[in-house]
Order: sequence, then C-alpha cells, then structure tokens
Amino acid sequence: MIDTHSHLFEEDFDIDRDDCVKRCKEFNINKVIIVGFDYYTNRKAQEMAKKYDIFYPTAGIHPEYANKDYNEKFNELKDFIKNNKVYAIGECGLDYYWSVEFKEEQKILFEMQINLAIENDLPIIIHCRDAIKDTYDILSKYKGRIKGVMHCYSGSLEMAYEFIKLGLYISLGGPVTFKNAKEPKRVAENISIDNLLIETDCPFLTPVPYRGKRNESSYVRFVCDEIAKIKGMTSKEVEDITEANAIKLFRI
Repeated sequence: MIDTHSHLFEEDFDIDRDDCVKRCKEFNINKVIIVGFDYYTNRKAQEMAKKYDIFYPTAGIHPEYANKDYNEKFNELKDFIKNNKVYAIGECGLDYYWSVEFKEEQKILFEMQINLAIENDLPIIIHCRDAIKDTYDILSKYKGRIKGVMHCYSGSLEMAYEFIKLGLYISLGGPVTFKNAKEPKRVAENISIDNLLIETDCPFLTPVPYRGKRNESSYVRFVCDEIAKIKGMTSKEVEDITEANAIKLFRI
C-alpha cells in the first residue's frame, strides 16, 4: 500500500516520527510520497528520505506562497531539483480559499511548475481549492504532455472525468470516509479503480475512525477500506491496484 501524499516532516510528528514509520511498515504501507511545498519543506522531505527508506520526496511551491517574489522562488526550486532526486513537482496549483490577493501570481507560478515538470519528465502533484475552473483551464493547455495527480480531490464526479481525460489520476483521502461526504463517495464509486490513488495528506484530513485527531500515513488503510466498501471490492484489490498506479506514476 502506498500513501501518495504525506507531510510526515511536520512538527506534529517530532515526538513520535519513528513510531509513525514503524506503524506504516506494520500495516504494509511500504512506500510514502513525502511532499514538499516551500523552501523549507522541500529540504525536510529530502532529509526524511535519507533517514527512512520508505520515503520518496517531491519538491514544489504551494499556491499560498505565491506573491510578487514568485520568480525568485521558482528559480530556487529549479536549482533545487537539479541537485536533488525528486519524484514529482509539487504540490503546486491554485487555492482561492484563503485569499485571492495574488491570484494572477498563483496562475503564473502554477504554469511555471507545470513546464518544469514537463522539462524534467516528472509528474505534478496538483492542489486545487475553490479554483476548479481555473485549474482545469490551465491544465487543459498541456493535454498530452502532462502526467500527475489531483491531490485530495474534492471536486465533482463530472470534473473528475475531465481531469482523467487530461491524463491525470484522482487521489482520495480521509474525506471519503466521512459520513456526509457525498461527492467524494460518488467519485470513488464511479471512476475506474485504474484512475485512483489513495493518500492521507497527514497531519490533516484524518479519516474515520480517528477524525478530529492527528492524521498519519498508516491511516491510509482506512481510505483503502472505505473505497473497497464503496466499490464492492476487497481491500486487497484496492490496495494492489492503487499501489500499481502509484508505482507507474511516480516510477518508484
């Protein structure tokens, strides 16, 4: 089983990170994509990957860090990936939930990272919050040239199909286990398992039965179990297919 989106470098895990990694191995989560999103966390992801053999690091710039200095930040990222092994660019994308002050800078920085991924033959990990149309409009310009994943997808089933047509995977996390999360369950039920990945986005978005507490990568098993229940499959089937999907996308 693979957790395709984890932030186990966060301070939330400083007291028990070794135990979190141990629990991953106990539950057969033998690979974790550890996702950077700014200058500091891109480096932390590399540190974690050197210390723990289950981690595969990425590097990117989250849209919340887009501002007038986006060129400087992008050039730093570009230099970083020249000198470090990364398995994807991201997370990157658009987020209009907190602020739209730097909306245009977000778009420019997103496209710069898409092109960086294409140039380096890497997948992109896409963050999209309250920006589904702009995200799609940007990505559609690169149809046939991009590969990647819509991270912790929260959009409609109809838009999920459109992103899949662009060559992207749909990743589901903790919200699919929530009782009233109708659209994530609808997405899980209807799109092909061949287009799905599973993730935690830990320490955020903790699945049932631990909702409200800190999330960790070993909890990806609850996402797997819920999708299996929704699709009428066994957990092992979902585990095996989503793992194969992740190995193919990230080439691990």
